[in-house]
Amino acid sequence: MLGLATVVFLVLLVTAFVRGLESSLAKSGDAQVVLVHSLGAAENIENSTMPGRSSSLLAASLKRIESRFGERYVSPELYLGSEVTTAGSAAPSKGLVRGVTMSAPLVHRQFQLLAGAWPASGEVLVGRLAAAKLGRQARDLALGQTLHFEGRDWTVSGQFAAGGSALESELWCPVEDLQQAMKRQDLSLVAVSVTDPEGLVDLAEFCKERLDLEWQATPETAYYAALQRHYGPVRAVAWLVVLLVSGAGVFAGLNTMYGAVVGRVKELAMLQTLGFSRRAIALSIVQEGTLLAAGGSLVAAAIALPLLSGAAVRFTMGAFTLRLDSTALLVGMLTGLAIGVVGSLPPAWRALRMPVVEALKAI
Repeated sequence: MLGLATVVFLVLLVTAFVRGLESSLAKSGDAQVVLVHSLGAAENIENSTMPGRSSSLLAASLKRIESRFGERYVSPELYLGSEVTTAGSAAPSKGLVRGVTMSAPLVHRQFQLLAGAWPASGEVLVGRLAAAKLGRQARDLALGQTLHFEGRDWTVSGQFAAGGSALESELWCPVEDLQQAMKRQDLSLVAVSVTDPEGLVDLAEFCKERLDLEWQATPETAYYAALQRHYGPVRAVAWLVVLLVSGAGVFAGLNTMYGAVVGRVKELAMLQTLGFSRRAIALSIVQEGTLLAAGGSLVAAAIALPLLSGAAVRFTMGAFTLRLDSTALLVGMLTGLAIGVVGSLPPAWRALRMPVVEALKAI
């Protein structure tokens, strides 16, 4: 049962990884938000370059942009990967930095300030999973701590969440400060929230008509859907690992059940002598294997739920949490039961093939 619990635990681990990755990318898109970036940088926005006045040009040229109290939902952003050093370690780690303005929470509607305040000059706002992305402890990015990136020190002013999206892995700081630190005046992208689907069309047409700008408009949902396709091979390999681990579990179950059944050959022959049919005896062996598998699966789930659920994992796109949801649990439980059933049939068949007289004399 402990061997089966180990196999099911590994299956739950890999399945939670796949489900967490899929969930993070699925939650990251907003159907009303369009990312405007330089032409050809659809999947690598960190390589995009746009003039600093791009957000003002878009706000003045388009009508179907969401607004409230005179504030148009247009967010100029500078997005890049940077070497970040925390107070707890002298070695830098690769982090994701986004220069933003006060308009960012209007466009990224999943934003929620958990603690502290919006960053002022020289300050930075850390995402809930930023510490996991950097491979650091949460205390290293606590309020008041100092981070060093792009040649200057930044004080942590607060922490934010973004509904489980990829934004939670990032560090947000004032875009003007980031531009000064990097000695550049350009942007990576402009995020625009439109009022209706026609706004998406208008924005795409504007980028096509202004060939001199060399801009491209990508709906945020399409951007993250492209990332999901990009990480498709990773998910395929993960499911392959599930199959391989399950296959190994089947062989482990076979060895265990063979050992258990071979030692009970006399008992099984005696049951046949008493009048029990071979079918009934085989069914009882399968029931024993299934019961062991069910117990092992429950033990694995009891260990995995508090240990794995919500655990943060570093990844190239940032960080995400393992998701041990109903689908992951169902996969793990069915795998365990399948191992119990499949692992019991061959030894039961082998034991019952022996003639009763020879089985009664077996040592």
